[in-house]
Amino acid sequence: MEELKYPIGKFQYQGPYSEEQKRRFIKEIAETPAILKEAIKNFSEAQLETPYRQGGWTVRQVVNHMADSHMNAFIRFKLALTEENPTIKPYEQDQWANLADSLNSPIELSLNLLDTLHQKWVILLNSLSSDDFKRTYMHPESGSSNLEKVLGMYAWHSKHHLAHVTGVRDRLRK
Repeated sequence: MEELKYPIGKFQYQGPYSEEQKRRFIKEIAETPAILKEAIKNFSEAQLETPYRQGGWTVRQVVNHMADSHMNAFIRFKLALTEENPTIKPYEQDQWANLADSLNSPIELSLNLLDTLHQKWVILLNSLSSDDFKRTYMHPESGSSNLEKVLGMYAWHSKHHLAHVTGVRDRLRK
């Protein structure tokens, strides 16, 4: 069960990251929307309703969650870049995943949003200096995080949920 929940393992910050590692993470974030779109291009509506594990979200919810989560991450980057260690607002991701837009909206909405959002996010990420990546925000539940760590976390987050989707795809092909 743990392997289905965390198919690539849990995120572990192994920083500080080299400039090369940061560039690789930015590239992974840039490529995520196209890889995701390719992974689900032949999914039927019924397949989009398949959970990635027993008791887990459906593929539709995972894709919609990625859009929600990455929008929050983008805003958190902007807050950290324009304010001194701002306290960010957490959100209840499980509750968000059960709202009508996550349960019922056409998957293309979140795919298109991720594509546009990631293009904008990558422009921002590529503009950051080493000092910018040291900027922080405060999460009320997990404490202070610097943007370098958050960059690694969202590269991981992209691959984590891509693995959920491709896991479903591969199981459905058998």
